Formats: sequence, C-alpha cells, structure tokens
Amino acid sequence: MARTVALRQTAANLLSDPIAILCAGTSDLPVAEEARVTATLLGHPVSQYYDVGVAGLHRLLAHREALCQAPVVIVCAGMEGALPSVVAGLVSAPIIAVPTSVGYGAAFGGIAALLGMLNSCSPNIGVVNIDNGFGAACLAHSILNRR
Repeated sequence: MARTVALRQTAANLLSDPIAILCAGTSDLPVAEEARVTATLLGHPVSQYYDVGVAGLHRLLAHREALCQAPVVIVCAGMEGALPSVVAGLVSAPIIAVPTSVGYGAAFGGIAALLGMLNSCSPNIGVVNIDNGFGAACLAHSILNRR
C-alpha cells in the first residue's frame, strides 16, 4: 500500500514521541502509509486515523481527545485539501499537511489541495509537496527531535 522499499542496516532507536497520521479518504491511504512506514523506520510510534475526512466530520471528532495528545500530526488529503485546516482548529500541535494527487473534476492532480493547504489561515500548518508522505514523516521527526 505504501509503495516503499526499505533496507534497515541497523536497528532503529525506539523513540517515545508518537506521530499521529490522518488521511481524509481511502484514496489517500498510499501517501499516509508512506508516512507511517517512514516514521516507523525512524523509530516513532504511530497512531493512525484513516478515513476521517470532512465529508464525515463525526469520524474525526470521535478521535479528538487522542489527537489533542499528539505532539505532531501529519494530515493527508486530496480533493480541496480542507482536512488539515479542520484538524489545526482542534489541536495545538504542529500540523504537517500533505496534499494528495487524488480527486476528480478540478482537483488538477493535487494542485487544488496544495493551494487550499497553502492558503489556510491556521498558523500551525506547514505544507509539503504533493504525495510526499516520506518528507512529511522526516519533517515530523525533525520537529520532535528539536523538543
């Protein structure tokens, strides 16, 4: 699912700082899984919250308490890319927004989601490039290592 290959030459240091990874819909799963695999290889425990997009907001709100405990959150979303802004309004942690290339109509291969995320008014969002689950996990790792 993650479309990744890894060669672990040494055992990863197990870190205590968890990373929460969310994806809006099932079409975003490959990118979210790429982030999960990368974060795991970097030694982080991962909490996954999949299919929690804004079209079914109740599914996201069911995890609000757990999300508020996460020190950093990766949010993968396609279409209009609204999910990171919604999550940023619920938690105080840094949000790493990952636009995905899924969608139809005017999604333009992820450009619509990218522009929506870049134009968010939430101050705790940073955006990586389209489909860059790897980069999102590496950024989360860097944020957590600075704590």
